[in-house]
Amino acid sequence: MKLLTAYVRTFIADRVINALKELKAPRISAINVKALGDEIQPDQLEISAELGSTYTTMVKIELICTDECVERVKKVILKQARTGYKGDGLITISPVEEAISIRTSKNGILPCGCDISNS
Repeated sequence: MKLLTAYVRTFIADRVINALKELKAPRISAINVKALGDEIQPDQLEISAELGSTYTTMVKIELICTDECVERVKKVILKQARTGYKGDGLITISPVEEAISIRTSKNGILPCGCDISNS
C-alpha cells in the first residue's frame, strides 16, 4: 500500500478530487494548507506576520491506495493539477505498512476501481 500526498493549487483542488472520485479512489482527505517557499509565482504570494514569511494557500490531498492503483492515481493528479506555471504543486508517494478500519477493525483497503459504497 502507498500513501499519496498531493499539494495542489486551491482553485484546482475540486477538479482533482472529482477526477479521483471518478476513479473510485478510496478515502480521500483534503486539507487547506499554507505553502512556503520559492516555487510559487510571486503574484500569488500573501504576507503573513504569523508565519514571518510569504505564502500561498494550497490544498493537501491524501489517500491510501494499493500498489496496483498508484500509477493510475498519480497520472490523474498530474493531468488535472498541471497548469505549467511555477508552483503547480507536488506529489509524494510513501509506503504504508498497515491500514486498519476503525469501524470494522479490518486490515487493508479496496483498490481503485472498486465500488466502495457499501464499505
